[in-house]
Amino acid sequence: MSVSIVLIRPQMGENIGAAARAMANFGLSGLRLVAPRDGWPNVKASDTAGRALPLVDDAVVYASVPEALADCQFVLATTARARAMSLPVMEVREAMAALRARAARGEQCAVLFGPERTGLSNEDLALADAVVTIPVAPEYTSLNIGQAVVVACYEWFMSLHQ
Repeated sequence: MSVSIVLIRPQMGENIGAAARAMANFGLSGLRLVAPRDGWPNVKASDTAGRALPLVDDAVVYASVPEALADCQFVLATTARARAMSLPVMEVREAMAALRARAARGEQCAVLFGPERTGLSNEDLALADAVVTIPVAPEYTSLNIGQAVVVACYEWFMSLHQ
């Protein structure tokens, strides 16, 4: 099944490595990076990846989000902020089940994660087919990008075993 995790303008190599580890833990391997702030390759990403180092080594870097999504037929965008957009909004469990069904039909799929400091821009969101939210306590709604990736990858993995 063809599912890519796309980190858009990631700011810290450690978070890229953590995302790669999460992907490996739950059976995903397509890591795409759009304009990493500190360039690529990144020693901190490699150091943090542990045994998921092959995912970091095989990561594909793109200059823009449209380039990273050019071959995708279904795109999900993660965000914690409500937006005035006309995209369907799904909780992560529902979204990963929909992603699994699309990937099983042979569609190339992607899940977008935005920069640590700002999250996805409206322009990035506009390239998606749906928005994914991860329910969290209302007092603190911001997840670290590595944490968000692990939750999404876990739900992907669980959708395969239901």
